[in-house]
Amino acid sequence: MAIEKRQHPVMELAERTKGSYEFMEEAKKVMPGGVTANIKHFAPYPIVMKHGRGAYLTDVDNNQYIDYLMSYGALMTGHGDEEVKKAVIKQVEEDGTWLFGTPHELEIKMGKKLQEYYPSMELLRYTNSGTEATLLAIRLAAAFTGKQKVAKFEGHYHGGYDQMLVSVNPSVDDAGEEDEPKGIAESKGMCPSTVRNTVVLPFNNLKACKKILKARKDEIGCVMIEPVQAGFIPAEREFIHGLRKITEELGMVLIFDEVKTGFRVALGGAQSIYDVKPDITTLGKAVGGGYPVGMVGGKKEIMMMSAPAKGADVFDSSQSKASTANEVLFHSGTYNGHPSILAAGLATIEILEKKSDEVFSLTTYLKQRLELTFKRYKIPMKAVGVGSIFSVVLTDKKKILHYRDLQNTDLQTRKKIDIELLKEGIYTKPLNRYSLSTAHTKKEVDETIKAYERVLSKISSHPAYKS
Repeated sequence: MAIEKRQHPVMELAERTKGSYEFMEEAKKVMPGGVTANIKHFAPYPIVMKHGRGAYLTDVDNNQYIDYLMSYGALMTGHGDEEVKKAVIKQVEEDGTWLFGTPHELEIKMGKKLQEYYPSMELLRYTNSGTEATLLAIRLAAAFTGKQKVAKFEGHYHGGYDQMLVSVNPSVDDAGEEDEPKGIAESKGMCPSTVRNTVVLPFNNLKACKKILKARKDEIGCVMIEPVQAGFIPAEREFIHGLRKITEELGMVLIFDEVKTGFRVALGGAQSIYDVKPDITTLGKAVGGGYPVGMVGGKKEIMMMSAPAKGADVFDSSQSKASTANEVLFHSGTYNGHPSILAAGLATIEILEKKSDEVFSLTTYLKQRLELTFKRYKIPMKAVGVGSIFSVVLTDKKKILHYRDLQNTDLQTRKKIDIELLKEGIYTKPLNRYSLSTAHTKKEVDETIKAYERVLSKISSHPAYKS
């Protein structure tokens, strides 16, 4: 029978990507598992790219893909944008260097631009990644409140360090009650005290959050949240406003981690959509135009905790030190406010000021067309997301409100669809969200819808996909 001769879908993909397999085998001799970041891996091996331009990627086997991963949302102007490239070259040529190691003009220029869209950022600091930004935000909150414990939400990711690598993707069987989630360490090597000092909250459940926060009000210094979980599951308006109110009442710093959502769900981030003013905001990804960057900004009285104080710095050994280093909040970094990166970021914002509405409209069009396509094949699906980000969620539930709702969807079929789409030249890491860019046009979106038509036809009829 023909069906017996047909290879498994993953093996069919392997036939097309032999160069990636060979590359990864060689890479394993250099890097653990062949990758420098675990997120870049997927089974049986990641596809290795050699070229990117606009909305497209080309792999080492010369297969071309329409890219919807967009470096996990960082490339909102697509690959190799000419305006961003020109801005970086101009900065280097005019300034004569790509790193001063001193204060410079672009730090102010970028800061003022960010404050236009994020007025909650009364003062701000630069970091080199979103992870570094959330680290600084937590330190600021602890210094300001004098309380060391942190509250975060189940299923939310804020960086790969101990304090926040708790209950990001836990087994629902191990995660405790829905109204009172248990903190689950997500990595080997984590200090057990970290889990004890990180309080896990249920997303979009205000009643339960209030109960937990009130019971531990003397311990918790800050609450950190992705206002749109994973970039695509939005907080309900009543929930986010209620969270703002209860944190104010209890004297807790509310941190909006907008690394994924900043400029992507709206130019002013999720806080502009909800009309909520957090105490601290963290940014990264899209605002760097594809370069490594992070920002932390917030209330003046909180941010001033990090201002330098004479004779009170870990690196200042020239003073007799009437004051001590523990009187100042330490934050430093050789590459903070890197001029080339800020030039790229400013160019990116200028592009988005002109074109972001087009990206948001195109994303809505793609979501609506995909939902209609799935409906024709009688496969329950919702395109869940805000602005330029969404995820294909296979469910017949009316709403996806949090991590546990997502875990109860048909993830296995979604993964099969993603593998087939890779063979059709539609790229995102299996089970990941979709991020559009200014480089995507209706042409790419219509090709994507046609690819989905072919894949869903195969999925719905082929016995190989029923196991």
